[in-house]
Amino acid sequence: MDIRQHTEAMEENYLSEFAARSNRSVGRRRPEEPCRVRTAFQRDRDRIIHSKAFRRLKHKTQVFIIPEGDHYRTRLTHTLEVAQIARTVARALCLNEDLTEAIALGHDLGHTPFGHAGESALNDIMPGGFKHNRQSLRVVEELEGGTGLNLTWEVCDGILNHTGPVRPSTLEGQVVKIADRVAYINHDIDDAIRGGVLQVQDLPAFCLDILGWKHRTRINTMVTDLIITSRDKPLIGMSSEVWQATDELRQFLFDHVYIDSEAKGEEGKARHVLQYLFAHWVKHPRDLPEEHRARSRTVGVERAVCDYIAGMTDRYAIAQFKHLFIPRSFAISENSFTASGAVVNKKMSNPEG
Repeated sequence: MDIRQHTEAMEENYLSEFAARSNRSVGRRRPEEPCRVRTAFQRDRDRIIHSKAFRRLKHKTQVFIIPEGDHYRTRLTHTLEVAQIARTVARALCLNEDLTEAIALGHDLGHTPFGHAGESALNDIMPGGFKHNRQSLRVVEELEGGTGLNLTWEVCDGILNHTGPVRPSTLEGQVVKIADRVAYINHDIDDAIRGGVLQVQDLPAFCLDILGWKHRTRINTMVTDLIITSRDKPLIGMSSEVWQATDELRQFLFDHVYIDSEAKGEEGKARHVLQYLFAHWVKHPRDLPEEHRARSRTVGVERAVCDYIAGMTDRYAIAQFKHLFIPRSFAISENSFTASGAVVNKKMSNPEG
């Protein structure tokens, strides 16, 4: 018995009857020889971590666009917080931690630069719309490395359905869906307070009386309630009281942080950057990098441009905007002038030449 088979046998003996088993996976689009050391879900997790799309998350906005401080969340730190919360819940419920972690680490791979402002910008101009969860699935199925990561069906299902009305098919995916909400509600409050957008006393007292007045207390309340409510059940959820308080706290953030707050002051500029880039490359596809220009011939120019922009970091999108739309200064060397300051370089002295 190799190491993978030993791990699979441990899963059979230890995991909940409702947990996903690695050796019972629906499988991959393209069949592969199993790894002797890692299970299928462990292999998926490793592929996501080693992907370029995962590394780019460190320079993508969570809520604050290009924040000055070092302690504001980025899309990468959000992803790590989701993975930590989800693994804690999965372990307590005897679910498959490797599947849970893979889904959590991959759930935002398709997120745009500038956070939800970027997603909204692309949704407005891309025919058929744009949703980051669908784009995350495109990343792992098609875009990363040119052919995708060839992940298992269970991981792809969890990534696609981590947001929206459809419930993930596995309990591990359901855990990630709620862990995502637990993470962003709490860390966005933390960032908003750090940025001076909110004060603790601004938060609804009803919610904090139930969930806790401190950051760590709220997370602990939500996670503990999620575990107790979901134990030995074929469905993941919270108690009605904690869920109501969590949902109302989330709505408060939409009303006071996510829309028309100081944290969102630069969103109009961010939308402008992405929409101008989109319009330019759709009109001038020859300006695209060769990889995306080649893809445009098979998937269409708009789809290829959308994929290119969605994969950008904030700073790369800004750099491309500057390159295409901002005039660059022209430096003239000192030896191009006489002592009197007259230009002696013929090409410089004759604008028409």
